[in-house]
Amino acid sequence: MADSGYFFDRELWAAMAAQGWLGVGRPVEDGGLGLGLVETSLLCESIGARVAPVPFLGTVLAADTLAAAVATHEASADDPLGGTDDLGATLTRLAAGEAVGAIAWSRRPDAVVAHPVDGSSSRQQWLLSGRADPVVDAPVCDVVIVFAVTDSGVCLFALTPGPEDRPGPEPAMDRTRAVGWLDLDRAPALRIGSADAAAALLDRGATLSAAEMLGGARRVLDMSVQYAKDRVQFDRPIGSFQAVKHRCADMLVDVEGMQSSAYFAAWTVGADHVDAHAAASVAKVWCSDASARVMAGGLQVHGGIGFTWEHDLHLFVKRAQLDQVRFGDATVHRERLAGILRPRAEKGEPVL
Repeated sequence: MADSGYFFDRELWAAMAAQGWLGVGRPVEDGGLGLGLVETSLLCESIGARVAPVPFLGTVLAADTLAAAVATHEASADDPLGGTDDLGATLTRLAAGEAVGAIAWSRRPDAVVAHPVDGSSSRQQWLLSGRADPVVDAPVCDVVIVFAVTDSGVCLFALTPGPEDRPGPEPAMDRTRAVGWLDLDRAPALRIGSADAAAALLDRGATLSAAEMLGGARRVLDMSVQYAKDRVQFDRPIGSFQAVKHRCADMLVDVEGMQSSAYFAAWTVGADHVDAHAAASVAKVWCSDASARVMAGGLQVHGGIGFTWEHDLHLFVKRAQLDQVRFGDATVHRERLAGILRPRAEKGEPVL
């Protein structure tokens, strides 16, 4: 896939859709599996462990966000979403794997600005202008959920770029996914969520990104331990040397911490727990930092071969670097976490 420049395994994608992966969180009566964010995070962990070239995370988040907009009456299933499809038809296509979704989140809240066409009704077409941060799967997507600033804060909007409007893939380090710039010049979009919905989508995106980093880190740890057992220097496996042992032990500690924070975030966010915002940001902070350390450790244990194009390790390292900044890096979520916890501390309330 990387050599082809296509970044999308359609055969694998069809198999996932056939097994119901794309509807894992949707109700059974709507054709889904009726499960939740914990199960979705486990799938993301497996995808990360195999650097699968599929747009799973963005598609699932887009489908869940559109479904929530209909359920909360932020939008109607009959609302047009571009072309000949309405929102309900788009939801059906996303769940069947016939359409691909992407999420355009930006570190600067005002990177994309939304302008109402007329009036102030939330059930209307808006116009979006600006440039979002690089969007994973933008070159192959059919639906984009955009975070855009309005007079009432950052809200969610849906738009459907046509084939001529999709950005081309940028020469990103990650060779397993297509990444593109989303430039918007008064692009028509449908408002599908308020500031609360935007915060909830950020929670879910951060949590699932953390789960994907966990899968990749766990795989790199396993690869490194096996290599340390097999590689022989001075007539001894390198895993018998204290420095290598300590390096692998540190990697294990990081992976265990990633698992604890990612799983707890998946449960709290999925259960709409009061600490959902904080748990999601904690998971993104810990997994972003720990993932970087695990990848560096894997490179050290593998030595020269870990830097070669022929070895799989570089695919994990590069994918992790993109996941570390997707939906906000550790710095962004430390600031968000401070904003969540500081009011509690000022009131004398426990922060956890």
